[in-house]
Amino acid sequence: MIVKTFGSAVYGVEAITITLEVDVVSGLHFIIVGLADNAIKESVERIQSAIKSNNYYFPRTKVIVNMAPADIRKSGTAFDLPIAIGIIGATSQINNTEVLKDYVIMGELSLDGNIRPIKGALPIAIQARKEGFKGLIVPKENAREAAMVNQLKVYGAGHIREVVDFLEDESLLQPTIVNTREEFANAQNNYEIDFSEVKGQENIKRALEIAAAGGHNAILIGPPGAGKTMLAKRIPTILPPITLQEALETTKIHSVAGKLPENATLISKRPFRSPHHTISDVALVGGGSVPQPGEISLAHNGVLFLDELPEFKRTVLEVMRQPMEERRVTISRAKVALDFPASFMLIASMNPCPCGYYNHPEKDCTCAPGTVQKYLNKISGPLLDRIDLHVEVTPVPFSELSSSRASEKSADIRARVIAAREIQAERFKDHPGTYSNAQMGSRLLKEVCTINAAGANLLKTAMEKLNLSARAYDRILKVSRTIADLAHSSEIKPEHLAEAIHYRSLDRENWAG
Repeated sequence: MIVKTFGSAVYGVEAITITLEVDVVSGLHFIIVGLADNAIKESVERIQSAIKSNNYYFPRTKVIVNMAPADIRKSGTAFDLPIAIGIIGATSQINNTEVLKDYVIMGELSLDGNIRPIKGALPIAIQARKEGFKGLIVPKENAREAAMVNQLKVYGAGHIREVVDFLEDESLLQPTIVNTREEFANAQNNYEIDFSEVKGQENIKRALEIAAAGGHNAILIGPPGAGKTMLAKRIPTILPPITLQEALETTKIHSVAGKLPENATLISKRPFRSPHHTISDVALVGGGSVPQPGEISLAHNGVLFLDELPEFKRTVLEVMRQPMEERRVTISRAKVALDFPASFMLIASMNPCPCGYYNHPEKDCTCAPGTVQKYLNKISGPLLDRIDLHVEVTPVPFSELSSSRASEKSADIRARVIAAREIQAERFKDHPGTYSNAQMGSRLLKEVCTINAAGANLLKTAMEKLNLSARAYDRILKVSRTIADLAHSSEIKPEHLAEAIHYRSLDRENWAG
C-alpha cells in the first residue's frame, strides 16, 4: 500500500513542500529516490531503530521512499519523522492514513524514537499555511517558533509514539498557542545596556545618533581602551524599534541558520552581529555546499560590527561591497540561485596605527614612518566609499570618568532618531526600496539635498582647504540631510554641512602624515 506524508525543504529563507511516497513491496533493501543527500540516505538506520525500539513493525521486504518533486535536491535529517510515519502507515499500523494529508510532519529521530529539533521551522510553517494544511507537527523545541504563524495548528511532539497516537486520536496533543504581538511588544525595549552608562564621549554619541537616524555606515577610529566597542554595542538601543514585519524577516533567517534559542519565538530586537576578524568569505556573506546565510544576513535589519577592521582579510572585506549596495546576497549554484536579505548598518572600528597611539593626546606613536598609511591602506577605497561617517574617538579624561553626572539615556536618543526616521519615511513614501537617507541614489540626492549659496561656498572651501576627495561630496550631503532632519529643518543649513564635513577624517589628504 502506498502512503503519502508531507514534509518541507528549506531553500534560502523560503520553504517548498515535499511529498514523501512510501511503498512496501516484495523484495529486499530500503531505497530512497528523489535527489536525497547522504544525511537522508543514512536515515534508514535511525528510522529502523526508532520503529523497532517502540514495538512497531518494520518490514523485512523492500521499502521504496520517493521524495517529490524529484528534480529538487533535499538535504538534512528533518525528513526522518515523515519517512518513519509513512512506513508505519504503509504497513497498516495506523488505522486512518487519510489524516496524513492534513499535516506537514518534520523532525529528526534518535535511535530510541525521541524527536530532535530542526532548522527552519518558521518558513516551513508559513509555507504549510499558504498551501492550506490543517496543521504542522514539529519537535516540541520548535513548536513556539512555528506557532507564530496564525491560522495553522502547530503541535510539538517529543517522541515518535506521541505522533502515531495523535494521528489515531487528534485530541491527544494540544496545539501550541503563542500571543505573538504581546510577546513581541513586551520584549522590544528589554536591553541590558544603555548609553547612560557611557561616561563622556558626547561627540561620539552625537555621531552615532546621526548614523542611527539616517541608517549611515560609520567607522570609529581611536586608540585601545577609548571605548569604541562599548559604544558600538549600544547602537541597537537607539535604533527605531524593529517592526513586526522586520522581526518576521529576521527570525526566518535565524531559523534557517539554526541560530534561534531553544523555545524562542520572534526576534524582537534588532540583531547585533560581531564576527571575529579571522572569519572566512563564506561565513561572512553566506554560501557553502548547502547554501546558508552568513553574518551579513544574520545582521539583516540590525547592526554588523567589524572590530579591528584592518585585521580582516582583504578578500573578506571586498565581498561585502556588492551586498552593501544591493542589500541582499545572491548565492548561485549550477541548478539554483538563492537570495538572502542583507540590509544592515555597518559599524566598524580600528586603531589609527599598528601600535594604536597615532594622534594620541598623551602617548607617543612608536610606528615607523609610512607605517600608519600602510596600515590604513588595508581598507580599500571602494569599501571606505561606502562608509558615511569617520569618527575619531579620543580617550576619556579622568575628570569625566569619575564624574557622577548622569548621561543621557538611550530612550531619549532613540526618540529623536525615531522622529528623524518618520521625516524620512514621509519623504521617500513614493520611492519603494528607499527608507532612509543613506539609501538615496544620485537622482534622489539632487532632489532632496539642495543647498543654498552660503552652503555651497562652505562645501567648496572645505573641499579645497581640507583636500577632501571627490567621493566625500555625496556622503557629506547625505549626512547633512540627516543632521537637518534631527534638527527638524526642511533645508540644509551651513551649520549642518559643517558638522557633516567634520565626519570625513579619512578623506583628508595627509591625515596619516
